Amino acid sequence: MERITARLTAPATPSAPALVLRPWEPADAPALLALRGDDALRRWTSLTVEDEGGAASWVREQRRGWETGERFAFAVAEEGAPPVGHVVLKGPAPGAPSAEVGYWTAARARGRAIAPRALEALTEWAFAVFAADGLARLELVHQTDNEASCAVAKKCRYELTGLLPAEPPAFPRDGHVHVRTREA
Repeated sequence: MERITARLTAPATPSAPALVLRPWEPADAPALLALRGDDALRRWTSLTVEDEGGAASWVREQRRGWETGERFAFAVAEEGAPPVGHVVLKGPAPGAPSAEVGYWTAARARGRAIAPRALEALTEWAFAVFAADGLARLELVHQTDNEASCAVAKKCRYELTGLLPAEPPAFPRDGHVHVRTREA
């Protein structure tokens, strides 16, 4: 996929440095493993990394998504620092009008506008890269009681459009569906 740029940036703010979004690398596994005690990540995501092998496997899976074109996962970091977040575009397919986005941030990154800046960078990139293939709509789904995710979605102009019933075990609680459409 020659036209796909694998490195994105999100500009600095008055109180935070610029962000770099890039594919996950094997060297990121230790930083990922350090997040295993983050209770919020355990509650709100399916990230279950328990040991070095699990972290390495998770990174390989993210890289495999790039190879197949089924998902484009980016590590989110401040320049020269280990990743503090993750954003992903899932399911962009030629002729498909919609795809899904997702994100998470580590505890030390929360409250610093990292998630909205990374999501905005991913959104702009997705529409720019996949518009010619018909992508016109991005969906973001989170659990209804995840108020922080709801705030990030709204800040990035993803409109709340509906509710999804729980589908245990993968999605144990009801969810919000937010949508953003490509601007003409």
